[in-house]
Amino acid sequence: MSRPILIDTEKNNNRRFKSIKKAIQTLEKQQKQVLKQGKLAPSGAWVARYQVRQNNKKYWYYKLQATEPCFQCKNQSKLSKYKHLGKAGTPEHIDAVMSVFRRNLWDEIQLGNL
Repeated sequence: MSRPILIDTEKNNNRRFKSIKKAIQTLEKQQKQVLKQGKLAPSGAWVARYQVRQNNKKYWYYKLQATEPCFQCKNQSKLSKYKHLGKAGTPEHIDAVMSVFRRNLWDEIQLGNL
């Protein structure tokens, strides 16, 4: 009598294995799609807005900011935590926002793989 229970358990295990395998394949496919869309921001990076006051006027600019120095400085060979993006809507600003979005997607997919 214990034999049918064993067969049911094996079927259930096989079903779960196939389901997990399919989920992993889907996540890997999503990872490839994310990488095709463009560069990823460094892990933990974000786009920050800051204000500059000049001649009684306020100007808003954006920067890509990271917890560790990872951006190449233009004039020097050292690294910086910040990358200036300019005003809202510039190509650099849009690229940075999208790269942070892709990084967040990537991180979420990675968590799904565990």
